[in-house]
Amino acid sequence: MISSTKRTLTVVIPALNEEQAISATLSRCLAVSEAICESAGLERIEWIVVSDGSTDRTVEIARSFANVTVVVFPTNRGYGAAIQHGFETGTGELLGFLDADGTCDPACFAEMCTQILDDRAEVVLGSRMGVDSKMPRIRRVGNWLYAILLGFLTGRSVTDAASGMRVLTREAWHQLQPLPSGLHFTPAMSAKALVTHMRIVEIPIPYATRIGESKLNIFRDGFRFLSAILGGLVSVRPDRFLGMIFLVCSVATAGIAAFPVEHYLRNRSLEDWMIHRFIACLVLCYAGFTTLTAIAVSHRLASLGPLRKPTDSFYSSIAAKIFTPMPLLIWGSICAFFNLLLIREGLLEYITKRTVDLHWSRLIVAAFLMSVVFQGFITTILLGVIRMWAQSKSYLRAQEQIQHIDPKI
Repeated sequence: MISSTKRTLTVVIPALNEEQAISATLSRCLAVSEAICESAGLERIEWIVVSDGSTDRTVEIARSFANVTVVVFPTNRGYGAAIQHGFETGTGELLGFLDADGTCDPACFAEMCTQILDDRAEVVLGSRMGVDSKMPRIRRVGNWLYAILLGFLTGRSVTDAASGMRVLTREAWHQLQPLPSGLHFTPAMSAKALVTHMRIVEIPIPYATRIGESKLNIFRDGFRFLSAILGGLVSVRPDRFLGMIFLVCSVATAGIAAFPVEHYLRNRSLEDWMIHRFIACLVLCYAGFTTLTAIAVSHRLASLGPLRKPTDSFYSSIAAKIFTPMPLLIWGSICAFFNLLLIREGLLEYITKRTVDLHWSRLIVAAFLMSVVFQGFITTILLGVIRMWAQSKSYLRAQEQIQHIDPKI
């Protein structure tokens, strides 16, 4: 639980040409400051407006308010950059942000802070998806789709991944780094918070029609939001995303191979016209195997990152067991043995007659098996190198702790 001596809330209000809304937004914020502090047990609230390259009267109006810090970016750096600079400027142990367009009610910060101070959450999202929300229908549908995607990829869900009003601890903010500088800052934060198993709480908040013109481009920023969600997921839990590719390759291979396999079992032969299906199956098989190696390597690399160590998933557990020296020796030997069985007649024929009359299917499968063995060998070496990095990192961290305890050592 956060110490009672550090109950300061820093609220950042990013603003880009919001002269029509900034006055009303700041008036509402200052009017509820005392009530928020009393309700949540806060010592004080820092209100910080970050003008993100505004060319209208936004800065002038914001500076007319007492008890409001105004930071000015000469040029536009991005929504996320403005919020994070405000976090760095502020001193609060709790960090919040609020859109400057007048759509959200700052009084909701009271309940948000209470959720964190009572140690029930590390990140609190204000969900704008309630029945009373005045969010445009197309944006509501987009948020709904993002929620479904996040739930499918992470196994956890939020209703409003792009909410522009939220509170988090300063520690959580540091753990979520790096975060993007643009409008996709919020969905990226949501994705990382979900996938790193942070304690997340959503509370419903009212959402009004914005004052002034929206800066959001539905299609361009919608694509960025999607990229941010996938990027946040891949950076921490790559096995989730890559596992989907592995599953698709496996299902596609089974579907394409069904008829040739049935034909071979009935007739003990393959027709030449089946070569297209045969090659497609082997390509998909190799793609699936390559994805499995990528899961093993990327999952191990992700565990070395600054975020919380991800737990093993179904796919990463399989990969971890396959790409270790002893299992590699076993299945590599099996592949080599079957490879020899497939091409032994061709080898004998070439040695005795200097010609090869071997069916194309055997040659293709033999080449596939040798490629799998070679790639498995390389992957196992890479995992060994990463394991040594992890051990060195742990050793250095332990030495730093010892030096900190006893500088004479």
